[in-house]
Amino acid sequence: MKYRSTAGTSPEVTLEEAVVKGLAPDRGLYMPERIPALPESFFKRLPEMTLPEMAAEVAQALFGEDVDPAMLKALTEDAMNFPIPLVKVRDNVWSLELFHGPTLAFKDVGARFMARLLGYFNRGNKDRLVNVLVATSGDTGSAVANGFLGVEGVRVFVLYPKGKVSPIQESQFTTLGRNIEAIEIDGTFDDCQALVKQAFLDPELNGKMMLTSANSINVARFLPQMFYYFYAVAQLMAAGVKTDEIVVCVPSGNFGNITAGLIAKRMGLPVKRFIAANNANDIFFEYLNTGEYRPRPSVQTIANAMDVGDPSNFARVLDLYGHSHDAIAAEISGCTYSDKEIAETVKATLEKDGYQLDPHGAVAFRALEEQLKPGETGIFLETAHPAKFKETVEGITGKEVEIPERLAAFMKGEKKSVEMAPDFNTFKQFLLSHK
Repeated sequence: MKYRSTAGTSPEVTLEEAVVKGLAPDRGLYMPERIPALPESFFKRLPEMTLPEMAAEVAQALFGEDVDPAMLKALTEDAMNFPIPLVKVRDNVWSLELFHGPTLAFKDVGARFMARLLGYFNRGNKDRLVNVLVATSGDTGSAVANGFLGVEGVRVFVLYPKGKVSPIQESQFTTLGRNIEAIEIDGTFDDCQALVKQAFLDPELNGKMMLTSANSINVARFLPQMFYYFYAVAQLMAAGVKTDEIVVCVPSGNFGNITAGLIAKRMGLPVKRFIAANNANDIFFEYLNTGEYRPRPSVQTIANAMDVGDPSNFARVLDLYGHSHDAIAAEISGCTYSDKEIAETVKATLEKDGYQLDPHGAVAFRALEEQLKPGETGIFLETAHPAKFKETVEGITGKEVEIPERLAAFMKGEKKSVEMAPDFNTFKQFLLSHK
């Protein structure tokens, strides 16, 4: 299968080229030339399939033309070696808990798959050093750093906004060392993302270093996220829940997560509609209401992983719907919540339902509370373990959040990072010093 740029002026490339390049030369994001429909037989078997089995079949439909089938099955099953349970919170509302992986966040899925796929493509090039650039507002950095830790022939540079990620999140990528380099940018997530994008377009850098991205702009990072959408529906089927009125609510920042769900729907996933839940960074919500896309600097909130003022994957959403606002609004609704409303939801849900939300899951849960219609079944994505936002959550509920052992181990490590202004020339020279 070939991959084309959303900007439309760069030539189509192979999967390997799309993964290694990350961003197209015309600054567009790669999309598969076609979206394959899964057969009816797949959905009939879905309730009986394990997560690794199901993920392997979806991966085969997407990547099977470009990767040896046996290797693809092995790397997919290795990446998906942790549970993703669907937990009932209320009679018609379910939480898809995406925080049971190594770094306790949903991005473990895409990061682990990408690390293995890039390792597969790089296996015959022992002298080729691939430099992975990743901007993070929190969980991406930890998932990518841990997914690529120790991978031969790969070096990772994690850019993150100073003082705008939680201490636990920061410890997950600044204490690793080895082939992981943490860069603390004195700015916002959008500044970090801009530096990464500019690096991909710099001729001198790309002439001297092989650069790729592990943000959701990379097809190998965002496409595998559709695995858990299929698995969520599989678990509903296994529980005997009707699947003709499913609404999925996604806490949305850079929009890679919901885009994967939208593509899964095109492949046949029985989801009626999606809700893109925003915090105070309401650029997409505004677009739904007005038809105008007006990116602007992000504002800091307690749901920090969603603090994005110019979501990269909006280009993919536009591409998927032929740039039709009406078509987008027909399948995706939106909402936006303040920190006060997010905190109210975290507290009320613990008291009423006995379920501990993290701030991001709270945004999605509240949206379902307000937008779910009679007869519909709602699934919201609980994207990170509440302990990753321990101080925030405890300050809201007044109750202790236990830190899982895996997170506690990160906190014991020594922080190692390089502080840097959001200046491209400074960043460029730093990279060149590592070539």
